[in-house]
Amino acid sequence: MNTEKLQEKIRQFVRDRDWEKYHDPKNLAMALAGEVGELLEIFQWLTPDESNQVMKDPKTATQVRHELADICVYLLRLSDKLNVPLEEAILEKLAINEKKYPTHLSKGVATKYTDLKTD
Repeated sequence: MNTEKLQEKIRQFVRDRDWEKYHDPKNLAMALAGEVGELLEIFQWLTPDESNQVMKDPKTATQVRHELADICVYLLRLSDKLNVPLEEAILEKLAINEKKYPTHLSKGVATKYTDLKTD
């Protein structure tokens, strides 16, 4: 994924519509949360097995794809507005998580890093 290319397309989309005035970090974060809520709504009340099968229904699969795209657009826009190089931030956070969740302690468990058994 070329985030810079996508961010430029999003910037142009926003400029063309004169929406820049609405795209402050607070509003973008709220819009991002709203889109995540719309994705959650698709999965609400599904069993784990049903959620694993959600992409088999064409209508639901389209909804999931569109919500994921909306989430990504707002995330890219927010990172652009805050001058956060997203790829760099992701790699940095993965490195932090590798230290917080060493494989030998966290493999196969969903325990928070503060509660991992260090024996």
